[in-house]
Amino acid sequence: MSDTDGKKTLGVRGSSRPGNVKQSFSHGRTKNVVVETKRKRVVVPKPGAGKAAGSGGGRRTPAGDPSRRPAGISDAEMERRLKAVQAARARESEEAAAREAEEKARAEERERRRAEAEEKEREEREREEALKARAEEEERQRREAEEAAKRAAAPATPEPAAEPRQTPQRATPAPTPRKDDREQQRPRGGKARQDTRRSGKLTVNQALRGGEGGRQRSMAAMRRRQERDRQRASGGSAEREKVVREVQLPETIVVSELANRMSERVAAVVKALMNNGMMVTQNEVIDADTAELIIAEFGHNVVRVSASDVEDVITQIVDDEKDLEPRAPVITIMGHVDHGKTSLLDAIRNAKVVSGEAGGITQHIGAYQVQASDGQLLTFLDTPGHAAFTSMRSRGAQVTDIVVLVVAADDAVMPQTIEAIHHAKAAGVPMIVAINKVDKPTANPDKVRTDLLQHEVVVEKMSGDVQDVEVSALKGEGLDDLLEAISLQSEILELKANPDRAAQGAVIEAQLDVGRGPVATVLVQSGTLRQGDIFVVGEQWGKVRAMENDKGKRVSKAGPSVPVEVLGLNGTPEAGDVLNVVETEAQAREIAEYRADAAKDRRAAAGAATSLEQLMANAKADEDVKELPIVVKADVQGSAEAIVQAMEKIGNEEVRVNVLHYGVGAITETDVGLAEASGAPIMGFNVRANATARATANQKSVEIRYYSIIYDLVDDVKAAASGLLSSEIRERFIGYAEIKEVFRVTGVGNVAGCLVTEGIARRSAGVRLLRDNVVVHEGTLKTLKRFKDEVPEVQSGQECGMAFENYDDIRAGDVIEIFEREEVVRTLE
Repeated sequence: MSDTDGKKTLGVRGSSRPGNVKQSFSHGRTKNVVVETKRKRVVVPKPGAGKAAGSGGGRRTPAGDPSRRPAGISDAEMERRLKAVQAARARESEEAAAREAEEKARAEERERRRAEAEEKEREEREREEALKARAEEEERQRREAEEAAKRAAAPATPEPAAEPRQTPQRATPAPTPRKDDREQQRPRGGKARQDTRRSGKLTVNQALRGGEGGRQRSMAAMRRRQERDRQRASGGSAEREKVVREVQLPETIVVSELANRMSERVAAVVKALMNNGMMVTQNEVIDADTAELIIAEFGHNVVRVSASDVEDVITQIVDDEKDLEPRAPVITIMGHVDHGKTSLLDAIRNAKVVSGEAGGITQHIGAYQVQASDGQLLTFLDTPGHAAFTSMRSRGAQVTDIVVLVVAADDAVMPQTIEAIHHAKAAGVPMIVAINKVDKPTANPDKVRTDLLQHEVVVEKMSGDVQDVEVSALKGEGLDDLLEAISLQSEILELKANPDRAAQGAVIEAQLDVGRGPVATVLVQSGTLRQGDIFVVGEQWGKVRAMENDKGKRVSKAGPSVPVEVLGLNGTPEAGDVLNVVETEAQAREIAEYRADAAKDRRAAAGAATSLEQLMANAKADEDVKELPIVVKADVQGSAEAIVQAMEKIGNEEVRVNVLHYGVGAITETDVGLAEASGAPIMGFNVRANATARATANQKSVEIRYYSIIYDLVDDVKAAASGLLSSEIRERFIGYAEIKEVFRVTGVGNVAGCLVTEGIARRSAGVRLLRDNVVVHEGTLKTLKRFKDEVPEVQSGQECGMAFENYDDIRAGDVIEIFEREEVVRTLE
């Protein structure tokens, strides 16, 4: 411890010196702190050590005295350590020299570049000054020529003698003043106009230097100033001619958009509206009549357009015959359930699609491309065969070129087969009949051909014009014959399309994918769809972000007859919507918004009654009809539509199914809220509820059912709807009794002495009193006695006493009909 100025500090004795340090803090505060400075130990070698180390003979020791050397270090080790130290010092000196040389080279390079830049700038400045001098000389000569031409054209007038005109001397132009001289010659004063007219080629450096001392002007502003100076020098400024525009005017328009279409300032348009008594802002909407007055005031022409004109950008191009190229045919496979449509396509594709469908039933429309043995590409659409998918098969027939009707040889023509025939005939496409399952022992192809005659389908073997091929999807028989028939039919059709135009196609299927967003399966019909194209499809629009073919590979373009999955939509379109490529996103958005508004208006008009009488009639008609409300969510649009159509067919005049809402995607909390408010169950087809929706459903006791096969969903809903039907009451006659005599019993009333002639008489059964085979009373028994005892029933051939409840008008000879009522539960067919 050491004591300095009365203060004690902690340190090693004799190894430090005290000192004061002033510390500075925020807000101007300071503080003196006592610190200690350690002294550096200096080792001074002894006088004999240097000589011993530097002597050339004998052993050299660093300290000179071997007794002071560290223990265990030999002379050789000390020699090696000395050499290592010397080598390290040599390397350090070499590295320092190299760094110094490198720094010197860098400094020289920087100096050289700076000199080159200064030289280049000086040359550029000299060139600009020379160009400016030459431009000024040319401008001066042009003015002199113009003035000479004016004097020659004007009548000779005596000039004032006081100021005789001096003939301009065409001498060598004076040297260009330096920058400092120009600064001195420049006039001063805020209102004095500086002669900053520039001539010749305008560069960026000139434009930027022109703004020194103030705000910098743009190149366009400098050019406008040059033009004004040139007009002023030529004898005055000419008024710019006003451009009259054709302004397209819809039914309503925003003020800013109106100004944009007229190419006028928004402030000027707002001012004109205020002058006409309308206090509006640029974001407000005005009607067409007001806008027409403003357009006429600004001197433009009005072109009235309707809201539907936004779709005019989708032009129907009539392709030139020479631009058409052959395309692949689109073949749709149709037929009844379990007749082997998908299995036949699997055999052609050498793939397994059936295993991916729940229950081995096709639930979606699949689009695939197959290459035949001759190299021709064929596009197949596999449509479901169940009756619930009628609309999906209808869409398939509308986009197809050839229909392959698959009929099982062991099952013949069935209801969906007939339906497929009607779709094909309505679409006007040729048909090829593929008689499948000919390998089965019970197969009878001739019966299929005969049954088809009833539906006006005459095959070639029956002297008709419809091709028929016997195939076996299981054994792979007849596939080549089927492909040959398809190729022959496509050659007859001469299918062609123009690939070098904006794409147009049809949405085969659409779904909301969790990871990829809205996805649409599109069959391109004409043109080529490329990645990055902007399109509108139904009420949705988008930009092609990515495309995948039927094998799941990414592709950059898709030509005619090529099915692809398109990503990049802003919403899920309806299956069957037409896809059109447009030029800009604004056009696509405008068309989609117009279509959405039009669809909303149509739905509102369809759901609203037009008069009070209709409202009362609807209420009266619906008061006796019981409804089963449900909410439907499916994985794809086509399945949702098929389920809704199946629900519409369930019911009768007493009960019906009301689909409150149907959509694509997972079951959400919004769906649960709707179901809870309406007391409806939620039917999920190939979708599941998210965690929030499940928790809400459990809390609010909303039933959620999941299905993967549409048959099960339809059967469950049908069973639930059947529970709303009132039970049917049926009567079953169990006996007859004939009244032989009537007795009057005190406290009971008239009692009929009867003989049971047929069946049995029960106390709990209902009875009717027949007089001359006419029903005079229907009721229940008050008492049934045999002799004097009350009995539950009396067999045929026995006598008994009967008394009616609240009825005494009984006579001998009347017949009592005894029956029981049973309740029969009704079901929907």
